[in-house]
Amino acid sequence: MTPWTGLLAGALGTLLLAQAAPALALSELKQVPGQQQQAQTQTSQATTPPTAPAPAAQGAPAELPQPDPLVNSGAAGGAAKTDDGKSVEIIYDVSKVPEPVRQMREKIVEAAASGDIERLRPLLTGAMPTQVTIGETTDDPVRSLRELSGDSDGIEILAILLDVLQTGFAHVGKGTPDEMYVWPYFTEKTLANLTAPEKVELLRIVTAGDYSDMLEFGGYNFYRVGITPKGDWKFFVAGD
Repeated sequence: MTPWTGLLAGALGTLLLAQAAPALALSELKQVPGQQQQAQTQTSQATTPPTAPAPAAQGAPAELPQPDPLVNSGAAGGAAKTDDGKSVEIIYDVSKVPEPVRQMREKIVEAAASGDIERLRPLLTGAMPTQVTIGETTDDPVRSLRELSGDSDGIEILAILLDVLQTGFAHVGKGTPDEMYVWPYFTEKTLANLTAPEKVELLRIVTAGDYSDMLEFGGYNFYRVGITPKGDWKFFVAGD
């Protein structure tokens, strides 16, 4: 055998071995440790399904409006003078009133916010029936309120009741048989002396035209609510 024949045979054997060995896939190549861990983490994140949000509870009651006044400024509270010169306490913090007063107010708010005027009936017809008209009595206060409302279901009167109870209020007749917590406090203030923030609060209840008429009339004459210290709903009337 010649030297050239041996070289040819060796080269041929090497070529055959190279063809027989399977090619390594790219993923089978040795990776740097840090790269291998990163690849595994990315694969795990890609295959993990997203967490579905928890379903909302069915039948959950609608959130009722907060029973606190819409304007809750301590600076606006304190003593004020009535038209006849008497001092009256203006309050914005409902927690400062007796518990029976707070509870009755909250019950009225919840009933009015429901949109069902019949829910006011047990509150209006307690041991001390609530006055809903001036100068006359009624054997059915709910029917009377429906008749006063601009719609047959009494929705408008419920909205007015809510608006009135979301203002500041006055503590009147302290220490007397006529002691009362009255919403809104405008019933006890001289309207011509209202500050700009107080005028904003008033115009949440009445129109600018109503306010002008009240100035001419000489006092607040829209709806008001009165609750005794014992928690009796004394009146819900309009007028003066």
